[in-house]
Amino acid sequence: METPPPPASAEITAPKADMRRLAGLSLAAMGVVYGDIGTSPLYTLKECFSSEHGLAVTPENVFGIASLIFWSIIIVVTLKYVLFVMRADNRGEGGILALLALALRATGADKGNMGGLMALGLIGAALFFGDGVITPAISVLSAVEGLEVGTPIFTPFVVPITLTVLIVLFTIQSHGTEVVGRLFGPVMILWFIAIAVLGLAEVVGHPAILKAVNPAHGFAFVVEHGWLAFLVLGSVVLAVTGGEALYADMGHFGKLPIQIAWFALVLPALVLNYMGQAALLLDNPEAIANPFYLLAPAWALYPMVILATAATVIASQAVISGVFSLSRQAVQLGYSPRFEIRHTSDEEEGQIYIPRANWGLLVGIIVLVIGFKSSSNLAAAYGIAVTGTMAATTVLALVVARASWKWPLWLCIGLGVVFLVVDLAFLGANLLKVSHGGWFPLAVGTGMFLLMATWRRGRAILARRLAEGAMPLDLFLKQQKESTSIIRVRGTAIFMTGSTETVPIALLHNMKHNKVLHDRVVFLTVLTDDIPRVSARDRVLVEGLAEGFYRITVRYGFVQEPDIPKVLRLCKTYGLEFEMMTTSFFLGRESLVPSTHPEMSEWRERLFVVMSRNSVSATDFFRIPAGRVVELGTQVQL
Repeated sequence: METPPPPASAEITAPKADMRRLAGLSLAAMGVVYGDIGTSPLYTLKECFSSEHGLAVTPENVFGIASLIFWSIIIVVTLKYVLFVMRADNRGEGGILALLALALRATGADKGNMGGLMALGLIGAALFFGDGVITPAISVLSAVEGLEVGTPIFTPFVVPITLTVLIVLFTIQSHGTEVVGRLFGPVMILWFIAIAVLGLAEVVGHPAILKAVNPAHGFAFVVEHGWLAFLVLGSVVLAVTGGEALYADMGHFGKLPIQIAWFALVLPALVLNYMGQAALLLDNPEAIANPFYLLAPAWALYPMVILATAATVIASQAVISGVFSLSRQAVQLGYSPRFEIRHTSDEEEGQIYIPRANWGLLVGIIVLVIGFKSSSNLAAAYGIAVTGTMAATTVLALVVARASWKWPLWLCIGLGVVFLVVDLAFLGANLLKVSHGGWFPLAVGTGMFLLMATWRRGRAILARRLAEGAMPLDLFLKQQKESTSIIRVRGTAIFMTGSTETVPIALLHNMKHNKVLHDRVVFLTVLTDDIPRVSARDRVLVEGLAEGFYRITVRYGFVQEPDIPKVLRLCKTYGLEFEMMTTSFFLGRESLVPSTHPEMSEWRERLFVVMSRNSVSATDFFRIPAGRVVELGTQVQL
């Protein structure tokens, strides 16, 4: 009997459901991904004409800067990030550490070496943390400054209001992004429509401003002003800050929804608003005091301040979430010590809260707001971190294009020239701001790089030290097979170890002091692969080594958190069952002492020791029942 074909309505329903899901993801992407770049019009054009540059608000200069902003958005965001870099997805995940893992895998680079690719990736990741401190500060501060446009009475209250908004935002992080996230999409759609309408109204009155899309105006500005034009690039780059977020958040929404949101609404709205601000300056050069808010009619000023504050809170939330995600990836890939990671949603794996990162960011942001006091002052510090990360992303993506996608060399070189000329021009212009505040993100980035590099190097040295005195597992198993002197006691002992070839030191210590072995001994190794997720069917490998001895190898991706009790339940398929009340976990805890012949400088050794002592215990990190854990210490000389 033939199976009847599905009704036509069923064939139509599936595409409709897919379209609804795509629309929902695009809406969510509009809220989270584009918060940072979407609020850049608040300050970008104003900073291009800042008194520091001494640039007159003449029609030629307005056309030139409007052209530079337009083409920066097209080249950096549209061509580089939306169309090129987002192709380099690490099994759906984005972000510079995911890209680094992809580049290392594509080139076959040794992850144990601090080679050029790894150093570049870590520098980019470290600078992202610097960007994470500045973005919330400048975004919220620039929004609240709109109150000053209405009346100078509000000037003394700008900083206190900004701090209040930021403190509330960071305080609610522990409740999960859904607390703020429910309104993300709708608020940002309203924001983009509002800035598009304000810009369009001015463009309609002065349509000549649309000639700024001709790149000749930008070239003429650069040729005429030379060095001054190079300095102005340090402010033009503010229009594309947030481009890295498109890539970093790809794993949450997917490539297509982010691209749809960009081309359907975000890009047109940004272009219209920047052109509208430029048109306003052609008509009224005095509007340079705050061209964004002066686009709005008087009655709409305070509603726009409220909407802008909401939009900048969303922009800040996107960066905070990005810092949380990057911090988790750093732990899983071995660039950071373990720290507490809380899941704020039972359904969404990406929704996490990291207390140390949260409060560390808030302290840095409060220092920035109090120290710099205005978005104009902060603009001098902004840009270095994000342009450094952008340049690192370009190089790594080109490596992937050549090594993994097998793109022709001439194409990779051509793209590299275009993208890197722009990236390095922006980076160079921002490096000139070091003495005016640019030192802050560089200091944060340098500190984060040293921490990650020191941890990576220290763990490699520690692994070698432990391996030097370790007993080969094969030899140990042979001795146990021939020995009759060791007493076997009932129950299961699980020894966690980083090596599958040597005997865990905790086991040797247990035998030395207690002179017993359990009936069932399991060597458990947890590995993190350089892919985002490892499926449940590939999670566990169980091997029988000898009578009563087993080896379990557990694999996770770099966005997944280990859960050992859950993993042990998967071993049932291999015929290995565990009863927690008769299972003991033996963990080794190393007490580190400085080496007489150090492999890294003394201060880095001491830093590594401090980081190790402040690392979250393996018991908490691997979610092992605390009552079933035995820790055995050993002293290790670095």
